[in-house]
Amino acid sequence: MKKYTAYLRVSTSKQGVDGLGMAAQEQAIKAYNGNVIARFVEVESGKRKDRPELAKALEHCKLTGSTLIVAKLDRLARNVHFISSLMEAKVDFVCCDFPEASPLTLHIMAAVAEHEAKAISARTKVALAQAKARGVKLGNPNLTAEGRVKGTAEGVKTIKETADAFAVRVVPTIQALQGQGMSLRGIAAELEKLGVKTARGGKWSAAAVKNALAR
Repeated sequence: MKKYTAYLRVSTSKQGVDGLGMAAQEQAIKAYNGNVIARFVEVESGKRKDRPELAKALEHCKLTGSTLIVAKLDRLARNVHFISSLMEAKVDFVCCDFPEASPLTLHIMAAVAEHEAKAISARTKVALAQAKARGVKLGNPNLTAEGRVKGTAEGVKTIKETADAFAVRVVPTIQALQGQGMSLRGIAAELEKLGVKTARGGKWSAAAVKNALAR
């Protein structure tokens, strides 16, 4: 059986201490049904490249001839240069959300993810600047009717983009739970148990799970 070295990462110390997000990654890797011979856990920002636990995981892969496995591509990074350096290390790796992807596909996915992250940030800044230029006072409850309508339209657009980005992150976990035969209601209960919140920070329901899958 093919050997795997698992790498799990969460972005904040709170997630590292409480295990938020970690359990979902464990579930996805377990659902992949690989022979995991080692497990390395990192509590670090995805923007940083100097990650000692990942370095240890890569070295372990070289020593054992195993393949690096992660729950999702963004557990590695959304940075193209980082993905490139990872591939140059000549260590095979697989992402549970897209196991059939080739190194070239992963490079393209990283480029798209990096571009989308920058695009969302840029669109949000432009929308806020345009609203401010029209005289809309952000956060002011005493807006004019016209300002309120325009502000609402921009807000809806931003909320939609945020929800779409969140769905991309959480759907692989939902699909992994579906693979275990769970119903939408059961998946919602499991996400609550794992400490995962919805895009708006609320509680999961069968409808919320269905909506995430639809996105």
